[in-house]
Amino acid sequence: MLRLPGRPATPRPAPRVFGAWLLVVAALVLAIVIVGGITRLTESGLSIVEWDPILGAVPPLSHAQWQAAFDGYKAIPQYKAFNQGMTLEGFQHIFFWEYLHRLIARGIGTVLLAVLAVFWWRRAIPSGYGMRAVAIFLLGALQGVVGWWMVYSGLQFRTEVSHIRLAVHLLTALLIYSYLIWTALDLFALARNPAAKPARLVPLAAVAIAILALQIMLGAFTAGLRAGYAFASWPKMGDDWFPAGGWNAGWSTLRNLVDNPIAVQFVHRWWAWVALVGVAAIARLALKAGSGRAATAMVVAVVAQILLGIATLLTGVQIEIAVAHQAMATILLGTLIWGSHTLGGEGASNHKVS
Repeated sequence: MLRLPGRPATPRPAPRVFGAWLLVVAALVLAIVIVGGITRLTESGLSIVEWDPILGAVPPLSHAQWQAAFDGYKAIPQYKAFNQGMTLEGFQHIFFWEYLHRLIARGIGTVLLAVLAVFWWRRAIPSGYGMRAVAIFLLGALQGVVGWWMVYSGLQFRTEVSHIRLAVHLLTALLIYSYLIWTALDLFALARNPAAKPARLVPLAAVAIAILALQIMLGAFTAGLRAGYAFASWPKMGDDWFPAGGWNAGWSTLRNLVDNPIAVQFVHRWWAWVALVGVAAIARLALKAGSGRAATAMVVAVVAQILLGIATLLTGVQIEIAVAHQAMATILLGTLIWGSHTLGGEGASNHKVS
């Protein structure tokens, strides 16, 4: 068999190091979620009206280039509806957040590709994990397409991106984030025990993850519809548990739950407690399975997330608190993935979970 010069003749699996690098990529995904939240709250997402994955990494460098970028923004409905009279300096501010968001996305793809290439060259990817690594990279590429699909929804007829596409964009990022963490945990288990098999996702954990994913989707709807601004009070919405006239009788139930800002905020408020029960159930099982750190992390994260959600409402969606709320949602998901992994991984066979 032909062997490439300088490449090891035999495999040299390095599961712990490979897993650590995947966690680095997961941290970068957390960073892009945070910047994405800032981008949304500052209405910066439509400031770059072209999608150029390669040359787009270079920002405008001259006054003429900045003016051309600004002229492109002036041509879309958002500018005409809300930002007429904006100065070039004001445009540069919103451009910064969208540019940073896209720059981190390129960085994630570059780091992941470099890690995969180096570990492949060194034959350090453990057997069975090569296809997982490729799947993560392909999901990252898909996420780039989804991101542009989201931005495109606000360039012609709308004054903002579609909140449904925003939710798809966020959930795709969190799918990648979760898969990175789960794979890293499998690799760490393999480093401890060369005979360890990948953890399975037990049914109860799958339900808890689905409940939290639905809550995060509702959060994306809330952000996309600006529903958080509807009522800056808690636990009631103004003077009522559900305000009179808040339900659009002319719409279907599904449309109200997806497109009605008041209904979306209401459901997002109360589904949080269902998510709390789901996370607490997995935390209890993780504790019984001997993973006290994962259990503690889940409980701390879910309590912090609910408190941040309440604070976001009471402060009228103050940007720092709202961004912290979105970041904590991502961290909470990470702890839930960690706890779920303990239930289906090595040593879990002694604790029956269904």
